[in-house]
Amino acid sequence: MTIVQTVSPEQATGKVAEIYAQIERRFGRVYAGFQLYSASPELMAQIAGQNAYYAQHPSLGFPLLALIRMLVSQQNDCAYCIGFNEAMLIGQGVLSVEQVAAVKADPASAPLPERDKAMLLFVLKGCRDAKSIGPADLDALRGLGWSDGDIVDALFHGARNTAVDIMFDAFKVANDF
Repeated sequence: MTIVQTVSPEQATGKVAEIYAQIERRFGRVYAGFQLYSASPELMAQIAGQNAYYAQHPSLGFPLLALIRMLVSQQNDCAYCIGFNEAMLIGQGVLSVEQVAAVKADPASAPLPERDKAMLLFVLKGCRDAKSIGPADLDALRGLGWSDGDIVDALFHGARNTAVDIMFDAFKVANDF
């Protein structure tokens, strides 16, 4: 599963058990990617809080967030995160297998409203080359109705996913979906 010692759902207690219960309610089971963080319960709680925040985000919807994660993970070559988010997009009926393949080949082809597509491409640009982001990028998003808070939240979501990709690859989280 991973080269780090983790706590299985069956052996979890305290804070880890509480977080596992939340994950199980949302996903039906506790995937290996979530179990990795049981090695550090405080970090796990922080990540669970961030996940809850994004799950209820007032402006950034599930399709956009899942595409951000999948495509940032593609930039980082993290097979687990690519596959997990593909499975979520397909499993929830957001995209077909063919649409996922097309979006992975050309993110600008994502079947999103123009506003969301612009945010997606901005986040990919920021995660690929942060120094290339300038005032014009933000002005374009503001012109589509995005607030600065939305822009910060979206880029953080992509940047945080880069950290997740590094963690999953470094600790050899095995695909379990």
